Amino acid sequence: MQSVVRKLTKTFSNRHVLGFRSYCNDRIAVDIGQPTPSSHPHLLKDGEITPGISSEEYILRRKKMLELLPEKSLAIIAAAPVKMMTDVVPYTFRQDADYSYITGCQQPGGVAILGHDIGLCMFMPEAKPYDVIWQGQVAGVDAALNTFKADKAYPMRKLHEILPDMIRGSSKLYHNVQTATSAYTELEAFKKPAYCNNVNDLSVYTHQLRWIKSPSELKLMKESASIACQALLLTMMHSKAYPFEGMLAAKFEYECKMRGAQRMGFNPVVGGGPNGSVIHYSRNDQKIKDGDLVLMDVGCEVHGYSSDLTRTWPPCGSFSSAQEELYELILETNKHCVELCKPGASIRQIHNHSVEMLQKGLKDFGILRDTGSSSYHKLNPTSIGHYLGMDIHDCSMISFDSPLKPGVVITIEPGVYIPSSFNCPERYRGIGIRIEDEILITETGYEVLTASIPKEVKQIESLLNNFSHGIGLDSQNNLRATSN
Repeated sequence: MQSVVRKLTKTFSNRHVLGFRSYCNDRIAVDIGQPTPSSHPHLLKDGEITPGISSEEYILRRKKMLELLPEKSLAIIAAAPVKMMTDVVPYTFRQDADYSYITGCQQPGGVAILGHDIGLCMFMPEAKPYDVIWQGQVAGVDAALNTFKADKAYPMRKLHEILPDMIRGSSKLYHNVQTATSAYTELEAFKKPAYCNNVNDLSVYTHQLRWIKSPSELKLMKESASIACQALLLTMMHSKAYPFEGMLAAKFEYECKMRGAQRMGFNPVVGGGPNGSVIHYSRNDQKIKDGDLVLMDVGCEVHGYSSDLTRTWPPCGSFSSAQEELYELILETNKHCVELCKPGASIRQIHNHSVEMLQKGLKDFGILRDTGSSSYHKLNPTSIGHYLGMDIHDCSMISFDSPLKPGVVITIEPGVYIPSSFNCPERYRGIGIRIEDEILITETGYEVLTASIPKEVKQIESLLNNFSHGIGLDSQNNLRATSN
């Protein structure tokens, strides 16, 4: 346990925060509205468009996309829109994953076109002096050509003049439906093929490409998983002295961002006691009662790539007998399903194995009277896992029946969620338990990307009872040894 804690509470790597001031060496740092190697050399190496991903990789992605697109077809990919929280205050912007995957541009307001004859053409927003004063610079035509390596680029005001001819010269259109913008959907040239059902969802192809991660993507995903594991470990140690859902959510977010994460992958799920049986509980406003479990489903995002893991533990330091019985069932199922992860297997097959194990275990405890699906699904309506990558539930167009391949990342997350009102022995009521790990499919089997975070009962109890809640980034050397 001591080695685990020391490893997880390590200080920043050389890719993490070095200070608050942007700097460059002998080059002039030009602000294009997002980090570049010249403006942020602590984040990007020469030749990278986004941290960890080179311009060559982006160009290769476009080439592979064109190989998938039918001849004479055109792909229209819009940037995510800005969403407003109040009249003048926007929510934190997050780029559409497909637009980011193809272009590398992390800013709103653009539309990218991909076609066999034109390559990548980007229509870019134009910065107005008023907007620059209030919001800063944005990437324009020059950035599209020089930074994002587009073949052609125009200001957005030219879209209605140029795009219609591109559309009319194409036999089939594809676009990212979720972020479609009226800038092109209201064009008559687009409406005509749409009326004839000749416009399709581009994610059919983008998800095929995004499903199998490149070595550069896997490096970012491993960094995201490592940061989340470190943050959750410190949050677990914090929980005994601060058993409040909101405080634990804040602790996790703080520790992630201090280690280089840009944002949370999703709003942390911190369910204490009966709240743990609400699968996507998000209020995080209760105090965790002494003796109750807390379920934390959390993840962070590192340069566009997400992590996703769950641990369940008793902040008081010890499991009750009923809690431990259920926990060991979930843990055994987790381990068994992880062992099933390999090329050729599918999420559906692994899920079916998990259902068999959980149904039998819950019936043995007297929680289920039979192993019928309707009774079981009241206690666990979820899948054993999902694909993971740029989005938390990544590549949704890829079937769970698809044979897994090396480079695919999935989650394995068995759980049980027993409402307080459920008709079962009282000792089990109001208990929610989930144990979630990230699994990379390799040539020979699997690699657990979240293996460094404890999940054995003895490990968890030792962690909570033998380590100070006050451990922080500067106090690693004060840790006391404890056995596994």
